[in-house]
Amino acid sequence: MTSPDLPLVSIITPSYQQAAFIEQTMQSVLAQDYPNLEYIVVDGGSTDGSVEIIHKHAGRLAWWVSEKDNGQAEAINKGVARARGEIIAWLNSDDMLTPGALRAAVEALQKNPQAGFVFGNVRVLDAAGRVLNELRYGDWGLRELMSFHIIGQPAVFMRRAALPPDGFLDTGYHFLLDHQLWLRIAAHSAPVYIPQFWAEAHYHEGAKNMAQAAKFGAEAMRIVEWMRNSPDFDAAYRKHANEIIAGAERLDGFYLLDAEEYKKAFAAYMRAFFHHPQTVLPDWYRVAYCLAAPLGLKGLKKRRLERRARQLNPDVSENIDSQR
Repeated sequence: MTSPDLPLVSIITPSYQQAAFIEQTMQSVLAQDYPNLEYIVVDGGSTDGSVEIIHKHAGRLAWWVSEKDNGQAEAINKGVARARGEIIAWLNSDDMLTPGALRAAVEALQKNPQAGFVFGNVRVLDAAGRVLNELRYGDWGLRELMSFHIIGQPAVFMRRAALPPDGFLDTGYHFLLDHQLWLRIAAHSAPVYIPQFWAEAHYHEGAKNMAQAAKFGAEAMRIVEWMRNSPDFDAAYRKHANEIIAGAERLDGFYLLDAEEYKKAFAAYMRAFFHHPQTVLPDWYRVAYCLAAPLGLKGLKKRRLERRARQLNPDVSENIDSQR
């Protein structure tokens, strides 16, 4: 169903071996109360029953395919190439949109014609659907993105006119490919934050941020070098270099701690502190855990430290980003 009075929105779901979650993902899109929607699913040749689930909903899809590809970025780019929408988003096959999210995002873009993209908050769920965390962001612009304030990808909606002319996702990135895209857009048109929960993301053993946590830091440093050498970021980089490097090191520490690489995580946090102490202060409880865990003090539990951190600062949140 379409309406000529509303902009067409294209949503792309890349998928591979996510039969446990993809039905919920698709239903969360197809149940949106927004009439001018085209939904595209790009599967990488799943053999776990995902294709049968996709086929069940095929009559409501603008296009879908199941064929071998070279990963998430290529799959999403393939979907974007087919998309016709004025507004574009992608939703990984283990994430969900909240009811009414699509209509709210369109209204936000209409009210903010200068915005290249809008983004909302994200709830993090475990594999059984229980809420683990609520990620609330802020009025972040280019400076915050350059210093690795991470936005939850499933709650981002982009204006097609603001997309980079040199392509959508850079297939050279595998872990922070979304963040690199936000930077490329924000360099020319500011993002706008809407303090509403627009998406839910599953945090499970198959997610990249859990299965390959130790690899995120290296990609963050690649992005630092890319910004350092890009004319789009030259002035801002020279002005905020220490804050930017500290942000990358903090991100490295965050994911290394999740990977239980405690010494490496502590070293990354200390490098971040050396460059820009204020960047690390919100993570003091994680730094403490880096020291406690190797001593067998896991009973202190990160959860206890996190609760104390939230008592002191209710805005403390973990930048968990679930990806294919």
